[in-house]
Amino acid sequence: MGSETGTDAAPILVDVRSPGEFASGHVEGALNLPLDRLQVDAPKALPDPSAEVLLYCLSGARSQMAMVWLQQMGYTGARNGGSVGMVAMQMGRAIQRN
Repeated sequence: MGSETGTDAAPILVDVRSPGEFASGHVEGALNLPLDRLQVDAPKALPDPSAEVLLYCLSGARSQMAMVWLQQMGYTGARNGGSVGMVAMQMGRAIQRN
């Protein structure tokens, strides 16, 4: 009865780049979980392992690694979105700079 199903909900956007890279331009509404902290910070930042999580970075390489790690941790909805520009375009969101 509504739009709370997994197919209707927008994915959680996760930028796995460094805080400096994130500040220089990230997709509006994205969380910054740097790759080197992902395995430690994900359980608190992403409490629902079944939620759809769309990961991205500069080129898609770090987000691919992050996707594999999250899937190994039980995150069934983790997927690689590729680059920051690709995800912004796919989601129809602006790129914000801090």
